[in-house]
Amino acid sequence: MPEPILSARGITKSFGALKASDDITLDLRAGEIHAVIGPNGAGKSTLIAQLCGGLAPDAGTVQFLGHDVTREGTAARARRGLARTFQISALAMEHSVIQNATLGCVGATGTPWRIVSRALRRGPLRDRAEQALARVGLQDHAATRVADLSHGQRRQLEVAVALTLQPKAFVMDEPMAGLGAEGSAQMTRLLHDLRHEAPILLVEHDMDAVFALADRISVLVYGQVIATGTVDEIRAHPEVRAAYLGDET
Repeated sequence: MPEPILSARGITKSFGALKASDDITLDLRAGEIHAVIGPNGAGKSTLIAQLCGGLAPDAGTVQFLGHDVTREGTAARARRGLARTFQISALAMEHSVIQNATLGCVGATGTPWRIVSRALRRGPLRDRAEQALARVGLQDHAATRVADLSHGQRRQLEVAVALTLQPKAFVMDEPMAGLGAEGSAQMTRLLHDLRHEAPILLVEHDMDAVFALADRISVLVYGQVIATGTVDEIRAHPEVRAAYLGDET
């Protein structure tokens, strides 16, 4: 079996007496969507922070594309091609759509900020940003101020910013949050297509989306992965049903 694109081995993180990550092991393979689900307070955000470089684990390792990146920060992992979207929007609301996409590209590639104004006018980074906007269907909103976008369009823009990295993998934190039925369906279609460009580690509460998209699901409860399997395996798992799914399946 090929080496995973992204893997965590024995990740452990404590905050005082609280063990937010308890010996977590999981991986992301080429071409797949691997969903991580769990109740509020399960440790999903802490896990994402450790995978993406915002938080160093107390123990364990993170590998990306065969490199040990455990002690690398967020920017270094982004330059390697690990793209993240956030549960709470990190967009610059008073800037335009194209400015957000281009500035995201500039920051992620480590381009010196003295050439930012040039990048915003024209050049390969601007071209990459425009291609990313077209990929998510926002090409006609390039000049629109982000604050004037709908919530769903902002979610699309966050994906476009991630795409400017030309990523080797995505980590997506609740991309369906706040979307209505139509927005969720549109985002589901987009993520389904993106998996063929780069695999996706998907943290999501929308179980309809998870069951429609995921090749594998890991269930996180109190900082521990209690099960990993296919959609059918997770639906039928008695411990998962008791801890999280209940009678909703």
